[in-house]
Amino acid sequence: MSWGTELWDQFDNLEKHTQWGIDVLEKYIKFVKERTEIELSYAKQLRNLSKKYQPKKNSKEEEEYRYTSTRAFLATLNEMNDYAGQHEVISENMTSLITAELTRYVQELKQERKSHFHDGRKAQQHIETCWKQLEASKRRFERDCKEADRAQQYFEKMDADINVTKADVEKARQQAQLRHQMAEDSKAEYSSTLQKFNSEQHEHYYTHIPNIFQKIQEMEERRIVRIGESMKTFAEVDRQVIPIIGKCLDEITKAAESVDHKNDSQMVIEAFKSGFEPPGDVDFEDFTQPMKRTVSESSLSNSRGDGKSEPKFGSKSKGKLWPFIKKNKSPKQQKEPLSHRFNEFMTSKPKIHCFRSLKRGGAGPEDFSNLPPEQRRKKLQQKVDELNRDIQKEMDSRDALTKMKDVYIKNPQMGDAASVDHRLAELGQNIEKLRLEVQKFEGWLAEVEGRLPARSEQSRRQSGVYEAQNASGVNSCAQDRESSPDGSYTEEQSQETEMKVPATDFDDEFDDEEPLPTIGTCKALYTFEGQNEGTISVAEGEMLYVIEEDKGDGWTRIRRNEDEEGYVPTSYVEVYLDKNAKDVHKPLQKISE
Repeated sequence: MSWGTELWDQFDNLEKHTQWGIDVLEKYIKFVKERTEIELSYAKQLRNLSKKYQPKKNSKEEEEYRYTSTRAFLATLNEMNDYAGQHEVISENMTSLITAELTRYVQELKQERKSHFHDGRKAQQHIETCWKQLEASKRRFERDCKEADRAQQYFEKMDADINVTKADVEKARQQAQLRHQMAEDSKAEYSSTLQKFNSEQHEHYYTHIPNIFQKIQEMEERRIVRIGESMKTFAEVDRQVIPIIGKCLDEITKAAESVDHKNDSQMVIEAFKSGFEPPGDVDFEDFTQPMKRTVSESSLSNSRGDGKSEPKFGSKSKGKLWPFIKKNKSPKQQKEPLSHRFNEFMTSKPKIHCFRSLKRGGAGPEDFSNLPPEQRRKKLQQKVDELNRDIQKEMDSRDALTKMKDVYIKNPQMGDAASVDHRLAELGQNIEKLRLEVQKFEGWLAEVEGRLPARSEQSRRQSGVYEAQNASGVNSCAQDRESSPDGSYTEEQSQETEMKVPATDFDDEFDDEEPLPTIGTCKALYTFEGQNEGTISVAEGEMLYVIEEDKGDGWTRIRRNEDEEGYVPTSYVEVYLDKNAKDVHKPLQKISE
C-alpha cells in the first residue's frame, strides 16, 4: 500500500492533507501549552491558599497551633504546598518534553514537506513540457501532411491541364516533392518525440512520482507516530508525580489521624487553669436583728481587718471566695443586697496590679504576679528556660573566643590575643547578669510552687511588687489602682493604708535611661500588629523615626513619639537613614524627599 501507486493522480489532495496534519500538530502543541499554564496557575493558587492560612510569626495565632487539631491543619497546609510543587513539575516537564520538542519538530516537518512538494511540482512541470513538445511536433507533422496533399493535388491539376506549360508542370511537381519530403521529416520527428514522451511519462508515473509520494507518506507517518508519542508522554508526566502526590495525601491522612481530642482537652486545662480553689458555701446572714447583724467571715461582704494580716494569695481555707471578688469600700456597700453584690462581682473586670517594676510599653509585672498561680508558674518556667538557653549561647561564644585566644597565643601571626579580652569580659558580665536573672526568677518560681516561704519585705522591693496580704488582696489592690495617661499609677481614695514602694537600683536603671537618638526615618509599607512584648504596632503609610538599625535578626527599632517605641520587621518598613540625625524630635516633613 503506497501513495505513489494508489494516489499517483492526487498530488493536490496530498498537499492539502499534509498541511492539515501540520495544523493538527500545532493545535496539539497549543493545547499542551495551555495545559501547562493551567497547571502553573493552579499551583500558584494552591501556594497562595496555603500561605494565606499559615500562622503569622510572633502572633497569638501561632500559639493556637500547639493543639493536635491545629497542628494537623498546619501539616495539611504544608502538604498542600508540596502538592502545588508537583503541579509545577507537571508544567515544567510538559513544556520541556512536549511543547519545546514538538515546536522544533514542526519547523523541521514544514521544511521537509516543502522540499518534497517542490520536487513533485518540478516533475510535473517536466512532463508537461514533454507533452507540449509532443503536441507541437504532432501539429507540425499534421500541417506538413496537409500541405503535401495540397501540393500533390495542384501538381496533378497542372499536369492534366493542356494549356499549362511544361515548365509550370515541372515546378508544381518539384513543389509537391518538397512538401512530401517535409511531411516525411515531420513524421520522423513526431515519431521520435512521441517515443521520448512515452518514455518520460512512464518514468514520471512509475518512478519519480512514486518516490516523491513515498517520501511524503513516510513524512506523514512520522508525524502521526510523533503526535502519538507526545500523547503518551502527556500521560506519563502526570503518572510520574502520582506517587509523590499520593505521599502528600498520605501525610494529610496521617496528620488527621494524629488528632487527639483528649490531648487537646488536657492542653486547654494547662493553658487556662488558674490554680484557685472553688469558692466555699455562702453562710446565711440573719437580717432579723439589723442592729446586731452578724457578718459571716466567708460572706461576700467580708471586709478587711484593721491592721490584721490575712491569709496569702494562694490560701486554700474554706469559705474564701474567688480571688477577683471586689472588696467593699464603705458600710453603705455592706448594706447592699447580696444579689446586687453578686452581680457586681460577675460583671466586674479586675485591673492588673502594676508597680514601678513594670517594663516600658505597658507590659505586665516582671514576676507575672498579675496572672493566676498556675499560669504564673508556666510563665516563670518559660522565662527560666529562656534565660538558661541565653546563658548557654553566651557560654558557647565565650568558649569559642577562648579557643581563638589560645590559637592567637600559640600563633601570634594569626592575630592579637589581647583583641578578644574585651569581648571575653563582656561575655563574662553578660553571663553573670543572666545567672542573677535566673536566680531571681527561680526564686519566684520556687515560691509559686511552694518550695520556699513567703518573700521578705526586701525581696518584695527587689521585684517591685507587693504581694497581697489576703486571698483577694491582689485584685482588690489592682482594682483600687488606675493607670493615668502618662503611664504612672495612682490609687483611689479608700480606707486602706497607702503602700509606698521605695525605689531600687533596678528602678533607677529605667528612670535614668536616656532616649536613643534618631538615626533616620522610615515609612511603613504594610500594617503590622505588634502583639508581642517589645514590638510596636504600625499602620501602612505611617512615618516614624528609626533609632536602631537591623542587626541581622530581621528587626528594626523605631519610635513614634517620646513614649512609644519598639521593634517592627525590617521587611515591613522602608528606611531612610540620616547619619546627621541626632535630634529625637526631628520633623518628618522631609521624608518624602
